[in-house]
Amino acid sequence: MRAVVYESFGELPTIRSVDEPECPPHGAVIAVTATGVCRSDWHAWLGHDDTVLLPHVPGHEFVGTIVRVGADVRSWSGGERVTAPFVNACGTCAVCAEGRQNVCPNQTQPGFDRWGSFAERVIVHHADTNLVAVPGSIDDATAAALGCRFATAYRAVTARGRVCAGEEVVVFGCGGVGLSAILVAVAAGAHVVAVDVSVAARDLAVRLGAAVAVDGEAEDADVQVSAATDGGAHVVIEALGRASLLRRGLASLRPGGRHVQVGLLAGADSVPALDVGRVIALELELLGSHGMPAHEYPAMLDQIARGIIDPSALVGRTVSLDDAPSALAAMSGPAATAGTTVILL
Repeated sequence: MRAVVYESFGELPTIRSVDEPECPPHGAVIAVTATGVCRSDWHAWLGHDDTVLLPHVPGHEFVGTIVRVGADVRSWSGGERVTAPFVNACGTCAVCAEGRQNVCPNQTQPGFDRWGSFAERVIVHHADTNLVAVPGSIDDATAAALGCRFATAYRAVTARGRVCAGEEVVVFGCGGVGLSAILVAVAAGAHVVAVDVSVAARDLAVRLGAAVAVDGEAEDADVQVSAATDGGAHVVIEALGRASLLRRGLASLRPGGRHVQVGLLAGADSVPALDVGRVIALELELLGSHGMPAHEYPAMLDQIARGIIDPSALVGRTVSLDDAPSALAAMSGPAATAGTTVILL
């Protein structure tokens, strides 16, 4: 099969012919029809994830059709159109029994500790726990983000941020996750303020329903955020992964506010200095958010089916597998277009 492969971190990947994956007894092999180019893939390519072993095939958010299932799989037979959370949970441990498959201690992740979906075939382990049927009404380019960016944002806003109608929500970083969070928060009835350095990203944020868009590099950006939220946000979503934005997010909250950290903090940012005194004095909540387990997908898919949320508006451009290496490398610079980039196979 054809796949995107890199043999050293930061080196431009190439398209190569590699062996098709063997199907594990508990897993399934998926013929990939679309896969997203996510900032997490970029982090892995640069060596920010110590689970990645070289040579490596990136990619972790995808949609496709089941072409093989293992002997131990009971819920799938082949031919179904599916996606999967980027965290492939074991389904049998105590954490999974609590419904927290997205933080399973025995997890595997395609595109990180396993070869991923920038290829014609990808394996999903523990298929009965992790596969999710995708309705035919959702096109491939849109469905590709359901395994990571959109599902991650959906859970960050609804389950972790507990956003309610009428609340003030600030989203720092208007890439794929941030724009998805705006879409979900607006659907929940929140008043949303978007913060980003990109004019194109801010414009798209407003088209998706953000009431106010603030230039993150403006000298008075934080003053603008405070004014737009009537003195402070109920919920902040940090969707980029910067220690400075984590600190600004906490400073933007009103008493009792909730900061949801979705963006991955790498390198020197990974252990940030925080004003814990403010967290204590104002009873702020600092919440991590990591993906979404498969059993929580039905509520999200129902909202999509009923037109309450429309993730198709997030797709910025589509590219071929041959263009995937340059699309991944392009994430090192300013975004050429707002919205997500999706590889169509």
